Amino acid sequence: MELVVARVGRAHGLRGEVSLEARTDVPDERFAVGAVLRTDPADAGPLTVESARTHQGRWLVRFAEVADRTAAESLRGIELLVDVEDSVEEDAWYPHELQGLRAELGDGTVVGEVVGLEHLPAHDALVVREDGGARTLVPFVRAIVPVVDVPGGRVVLDPPGGLLARDQDADGDLGEPEA
Repeated sequence: MELVVARVGRAHGLRGEVSLEARTDVPDERFAVGAVLRTDPADAGPLTVESARTHQGRWLVRFAEVADRTAAESLRGIELLVDVEDSVEEDAWYPHELQGLRAELGDGTVVGEVVGLEHLPAHDALVVREDGGARTLVPFVRAIVPVVDVPGGRVVLDPPGGLLARDQDADGDLGEPEA
């Protein structure tokens, strides 16, 4: 299975370095000198890491195939990929392991399906397509997603009131009676 480990950002300097939006817990391994990364779209790569360093909290990488700033600018938005097996760590899942899982409440009521994972500044969020068609971002924290059962094909949600579209009426208000 392919895993996105970074998205190429802006060019840095004149020698072909680019900044990376890292999406990996092991950037030292993924961006090690000599590492070969596939790309999406595929025709932009593969790219071989020639040098890598951090600068002001961001990864700056130069690829052997990129000679100058102009070539570096053409990579902006390209995703860098690696092949991975399923995660063996407890409480760690790759996006492909979560996609397609049934989203249900603690009482077993099915509310939809996990269709993705978004990396937000504060924390990750599960993207759930509710049975009614609404796309809902569910904070991927233990308090709201207490159970991830990949072998069982489900996640259990304990959402606060109003998080799910099904808890709102047609006006977008919570379905609570007026006083």
